[in-house]
Amino acid sequence: MNRKTFIGAVLILITLPVVLAATEAVSFYVRNRNNGSIVSSGQKREYLLYVPDNYDRTRPTPLVISMHGAGGWPAQQMALSGWNRLADEHGFIVVYPSGRGVPRVWHLGLMQDVRFISELIDSLEAAYNIDSTRIYADGLSNGGGMAFVLSCTLSDRIAAVGMVAAAQLLPWSRCTDHRPVPMISFHGTADPMTPYNGGRTWVAPEPFPSIPTWTANWARRNRCEPKPVESAVAADVMRREYMHCADDATVVLYTIQGGGHSWPGGKPLPEWFVGPTSRSIDATNQMWAFFRAHRLRRATD
Repeated sequence: MNRKTFIGAVLILITLPVVLAATEAVSFYVRNRNNGSIVSSGQKREYLLYVPDNYDRTRPTPLVISMHGAGGWPAQQMALSGWNRLADEHGFIVVYPSGRGVPRVWHLGLMQDVRFISELIDSLEAAYNIDSTRIYADGLSNGGGMAFVLSCTLSDRIAAVGMVAAAQLLPWSRCTDHRPVPMISFHGTADPMTPYNGGRTWVAPEPFPSIPTWTANWARRNRCEPKPVESAVAADVMRREYMHCADDATVVLYTIQGGGHSWPGGKPLPEWFVGPTSRSIDATNQMWAFFRAHRLRRATD
């Protein structure tokens, strides 16, 4: 090998990792880019919108708002939850809004994110034939906490909410809207970030509430019968339902024995970090069945 060839080979070896890294960065951006934005509270806020091919503009269409966890992003939430598959099957629209900052988070105690979601709904209602009685919100972790906030602040627009491994840090005293909001939740007993029985973790300085107690508080908010009905839906999954609630606003908790901080039945996150992802139940399927059973009740209904 002559000197020129040797130098060329060395340059290729040096630059190849840089080129591969740049290629991967571009590929990641293409796979994960958002496709919409609005200006809210003076800031550009982004979202990823999915409209199924069978969307019919002559028919009022349900809307599902699915929110990522802290440090996540819209395309990640889309992949984890698998909502697009159900949107194709059942003919509804899904939007995955983006939190703020780096990393992206939902600021549960501030109104800017609530205003963003409200204005996002306005924007989608202007562009599509959205059924205003069938707008639903769900989320993972910090996104689940944001779904709770929306139930307290936009209960006149959100028909029902769903939560997976929800990070609940906003106290009930801040939830001044007492309209009964149907709720379905999924939580693993081996969640290392938001413990099933409550307590502190590295995720937040404040302790997380006990999930069974927190669910019972929601049932009290909805004026349900205090004693829930429990049933086993799989070897490692228990279903707890609070029934006979005001306005038929049922409250349901699925407890996944040994489940981690992940979306049951969805795309797994790294197990070494979040724990196991259950395959015994599909949270998205169960959530959509729950949503379909609950429309927003108007004062005139």
